Amino acid sequence: MKKILRLSLIVIFISTGIALGSIFNITAQGASIIGQPGTADDPVVTKSYVDQQIQKALGSGISTTPTNPTTPTNPTTPPATTNPSDNKETTIVENTVTVVTLKPGEKLIAKAGTEFIIRSGKGIVYSQDVNGVADLTDGKDIANGQAAGNNHLLSFPRDGRGIMVQEGNKYNLIVMVRGGYTIE
Repeated sequence: MKKILRLSLIVIFISTGIALGSIFNITAQGASIIGQPGTADDPVVTKSYVDQQIQKALGSGISTTPTNPTTPTNPTTPPATTNPSDNKETTIVENTVTVVTLKPGEKLIAKAGTEFIIRSGKGIVYSQDVNGVADLTDGKDIANGQAAGNNHLLSFPRDGRGIMVQEGNKYNLIVMVRGGYTIE
């Protein structure tokens, strides 16, 4: 009796394993056929192909070409202007970063909403009033005449505030500028 019971349990376990294995195999095959990337059912495409298809669907039929991200795309933005007679430079550029070299004795005055990052040199904050400049990296306000740290993001909320080379320093100040500015 024990032999028959043991044999029947072995047969039940083997048949259950075969049945479950075939069910899981069918499920796995069905999933791989439907969701396999790169097949005819789910092709892999490039961004340029998708852009072309969108242009065709919109009816223009014009193929798109990538634009240079450093070039301003706003046609209403005036280009940088320089007036060599008074040695002042005025730049109005939106959403692009300009690298400016500031010599000792010069002031880099920001337009409202401009951001500076001092990359090299020693700079101090210049302000016409008692209010200073927001150092967004440290989360504090830098008053007129205080040193501005290198690689700190400085935000200028109003016109007339800026930075200049620290007095006694004979090296240039390299500044990354996003927004409008003048050099005095």
